[in-house]
Amino acid sequence: MSSNDIAIEVTGLSKCYQIYERPRDRLKQFFAPKLQRVVRRESRRYFREFWALRDVSFSIKRGETVGIIGRNGAGKSTLLQMICGTLTPTQGEVQVNGRIAALLELGAGFNPEFTGRDNVYLNGSVLGLSKTEIDRKFQSIIDFADIGEFIDQPVKTYSSGMYVRLAFAVQACIDPEILIVDEALAVGDIGFQYKCFKRMEALKQQGTTIIMVTHSTGSILEYADRCLVMSDGQLMGDTTDVLAAVLAYEKGMLLSETKQGVEKKVSMNSSATYDVEELRSIQQMSINTEIDEKRFGTARAIIESFTVIKADGTPLSEKPLVKSGEELYFNFSLASSEEIADVVLGISISRAQGGDIWGDNNIGAGHPLTLQPGLQKLKYKVKLPINAGDYLIHCGLACFNNGEREELDQRRPIGKLKFWSSRELGGVIHAPIQIVADEVEL
Repeated sequence: MSSNDIAIEVTGLSKCYQIYERPRDRLKQFFAPKLQRVVRRESRRYFREFWALRDVSFSIKRGETVGIIGRNGAGKSTLLQMICGTLTPTQGEVQVNGRIAALLELGAGFNPEFTGRDNVYLNGSVLGLSKTEIDRKFQSIIDFADIGEFIDQPVKTYSSGMYVRLAFAVQACIDPEILIVDEALAVGDIGFQYKCFKRMEALKQQGTTIIMVTHSTGSILEYADRCLVMSDGQLMGDTTDVLAAVLAYEKGMLLSETKQGVEKKVSMNSSATYDVEELRSIQQMSINTEIDEKRFGTARAIIESFTVIKADGTPLSEKPLVKSGEELYFNFSLASSEEIADVVLGISISRAQGGDIWGDNNIGAGHPLTLQPGLQKLKYKVKLPINAGDYLIHCGLACFNNGEREELDQRRPIGKLKFWSSRELGGVIHAPIQIVADEVEL
């Protein structure tokens, strides 16, 4: 590949920080080595090393859109700061071919005492534009930011949303050769985020190289040509198979959360019988603390286990992302201490905050249910046209005694679902429109 085709070349990049336990250790570290050299004693360190980044190498071609994913503390922001030149590497080097526009944090580079107008000119000049060039682009910048008369007010009076709108407008409207965005767009409202992504699409079509760091894997799937996966300061994956990279990342996150969150999983014998006290003990012990599960009920019968399986038989734990409209199987294992008639097993899905957005049960599906002592399996099949995002699953087991409802085992929430789609829509229902042109009679 010709060097003219490379926008960014990263070679053996590492960043080490010196961590001091006490303020006086910093002072000791400054003077002690000099004294130790004088008396010819072996030098002692008063700090410990923390490698935020270690031996990272990759290259990015001109015109590529690259997504970088990884857990908090993986080294993503440190990497971007060194690419932008705002942080000096401990080892390695970065070569950048082209003018960089970077939105690394809210209002980075703004002087809070200056007006929005002054900051536009200040940032433009820092990015290498002449006053004439900024004059020519100024109207498009303020139109994009849409902050009205506040453009002539000090930015210290701006809300966080106004800050990020103006900051992104400056960076995106100067037609950069390389655009870097690090989670900053999460501050804006959904309308502004849509505008930003449309602008990024336009820049991509113009041949701009784009690097985006975001926890929204849906955005990575939709926009990125390539994905870098980082963990503990190291580059763990570099692939053009963006979906495979996101699936592996989500699977790792899910397994980690599950390992940390479940206090205890009680194994049950499929051929055994159980009394109410045994089931109540299981109910109290088997709780997912990672998602703050609330569990209650009389425990005459309980939801012993719950799994989500995809149509091809793959467990959700293997492929944690669910495509909008994909067929799913909800598998239940129910344990009962006795025969219980008129049982209702319900399932619902909600946003992380807010009420249920979908729900159903066996009664509504026309399937009466009577539990027998011991374990019993039940499977629900469904297709959910739900928009991209994170959701919670809730389950409830109840019965009716002479018209009175008895809560047997409520589990809210019992698990999580992450939906993705190639196109993000407003709301929670994934129902993309199709444009149908009227036929024109000649």
